[in-house]
Amino acid sequence: MEQFINKLKNALLLPLPGEEVQYQMAPLNRQRIAVQRLKVSEFKPSAVMLLFCMDEVGEHFIPLTQRLDYNGAHSGQISLPGGKFDSLDANLQHTALRECDEEIGINRVEVLGKLTPLFIPLSGFLVHPFVGFCDVKNPPMPYQKREVRSIIKLTKTDLLNDSIIKQGTLDFINKMKIKTPYFEVNEQRVWGATAMMLNELKEIIKTIS
Repeated sequence: MEQFINKLKNALLLPLPGEEVQYQMAPLNRQRIAVQRLKVSEFKPSAVMLLFCMDEVGEHFIPLTQRLDYNGAHSGQISLPGGKFDSLDANLQHTALRECDEEIGINRVEVLGKLTPLFIPLSGFLVHPFVGFCDVKNPPMPYQKREVRSIIKLTKTDLLNDSIIKQGTLDFINKMKIKTPYFEVNEQRVWGATAMMLNELKEIIKTIS
């Protein structure tokens, strides 16, 4: 395992940057809810995978998925491989691994650690973000076409580049406008919970770079 992955694995064992860093990328009107105060009846457990892969020249990237358009809260958005906890899942880490395999076709994953859980008020999901590494160079990603329109590769270099952070007004459900910071990745806007989790990961990487 290469040096960066080792450093990241060790950094994830330390106290995490947490909500303060996550909320730097939150929509301006986003309700702030203390995860530790939520009752079990108030959320649906879910998990996502922030997966580091390597391209053909050895540069690290994180695969993001663009959702298909559907009648739901997260229609068409850029997200991370993940989904809700299934009763057949052994635990939430298993959920993240299963969804990574189902959505982008990658099942060779070493889990490096976790980020801070994040509650999504609109959908009621309590998301547990896991960080992983795939040691297959330039892995094929036969994504699930029933849910995923395309895969976007966010390089580690771009994630650490502050110039991709923008401010803007986005169309949301029922043509509602929402003001929010976002990451501009390959001409796509990555915002909301995905941007919040990526920002915490970014902060951790900065400490080891």
